[in-house]
Amino acid sequence: MQFKVTPSTVRDASVTVPGDKSVSHRALMLGSIATGTTEVSGFLAGEDCLATLAAMRMLGVKIEQPTPTEMSIEGVGLHGLRAPSGPLDLGNSGTAMRLMAGLLCGQDFDSVLTGDESLNSRPMGRIITPLTKMGAAIESDCDGTPPLQIAGGLKLKGIHYDLPMASAQVKSAVLLAGLYADGVSSVAEPAVTRDHTERMLGSMGVTVLTESKRISLRGGQELQGCDVRVPADLSSAAFVMLAAILAENADILINSVGVNPTRTGVIDILQGMGADISLENPRLLGEEPVADIRVRSSKLHGGAVDPQLVSLAIDEFPVLFVAAAAASGKTEFSGIGELRVKESDRIAAMSEGLRALGITVDESADGAVVHGGRFCGGLVQSYGDHRIAMSLALAGTVASDTVTVKNVAAVDTSFPGFCDCMAAIGADIRAVEEG
Repeated sequence: MQFKVTPSTVRDASVTVPGDKSVSHRALMLGSIATGTTEVSGFLAGEDCLATLAAMRMLGVKIEQPTPTEMSIEGVGLHGLRAPSGPLDLGNSGTAMRLMAGLLCGQDFDSVLTGDESLNSRPMGRIITPLTKMGAAIESDCDGTPPLQIAGGLKLKGIHYDLPMASAQVKSAVLLAGLYADGVSSVAEPAVTRDHTERMLGSMGVTVLTESKRISLRGGQELQGCDVRVPADLSSAAFVMLAAILAENADILINSVGVNPTRTGVIDILQGMGADISLENPRLLGEEPVADIRVRSSKLHGGAVDPQLVSLAIDEFPVLFVAAAAASGKTEFSGIGELRVKESDRIAAMSEGLRALGITVDESADGAVVHGGRFCGGLVQSYGDHRIAMSLALAGTVASDTVTVKNVAAVDTSFPGFCDCMAAIGADIRAVEEG
């Protein structure tokens, strides 16, 4: 599939985007190893989360899904998972792969984690190292990529681990393994990362201690099932925010979006560039902060983005590249080398895509300088990366001519209904078969 995007007139609207992917993954995993029933509403029925759903069912968990966004998980308890009948295919989801590795290394059965071509090329040494220190045995390809073969029946011990890079996925893998370890397991972060795992563990009765940038828990704590209301995904809302900002005269409200402070870097960065963004009706859904986000069309200006905000906006940098391209002056991104090992090399993919649309980008090993300009029409490649595809499509809504974005099927991993949502605000983005 490819996107055909024509210059659009984005209009005032009130919209809702799908549920938070990070929270949906964790609701499935933690609900499965809890005692009792976990009722989930607002679940993201995208391909990544559906892969996690299928994996938990293969591990013996009964999960009913009366509607695409609701499910009832009959937890099997901390030690109730069963050996799967074959490898667990996690599709394109790095979150699922890394968190499941932590969960499964404490089981009494062997397991194999695999995924699609993209996932099987992503680095897993960053979780293998701390989990091995805890006593796990995990085999990977020679370059540290999946499939991962995880040995069961091993005794884990609690450790302290200093994260070499800011990663919520590595932190969560250690904490999940820590539930099965003797003693206390802790991690120290070089920068704050999303804390959905800690919040949900707390809501299920697990004591998680956070002191400065050190997070710890004691092994053997049982989880209790609870109701989980998944907020709308800020990462998906960022595309609607970008559409409103780039438009001529639009005022858009995005409903019930998760605004966990470990995730709101994209808002801070855009506001620093001059974007008119405000949070209305702040409230809590369980342990997660939520608000309605109002965004109005804005004139953006460039500048140097604070590297301290990188970990708070790591998934939204494709959006920020497009915003920088539409801003006056130049915008400097640094400390974003982690983007090179996402679903694609996102620094290279965005730089190439923006250049094809007439924007000057100077690329470096861990950053880029984007020179503001005007988008022309053209053909761009997403490299099968959902966030690259959607970001370049939004650039097309304010380009001088039609923009075609190739290889966009992966958008369904995180934002099912993307084109319909964009149409609701006036953005002309159509998914068509290539050729």
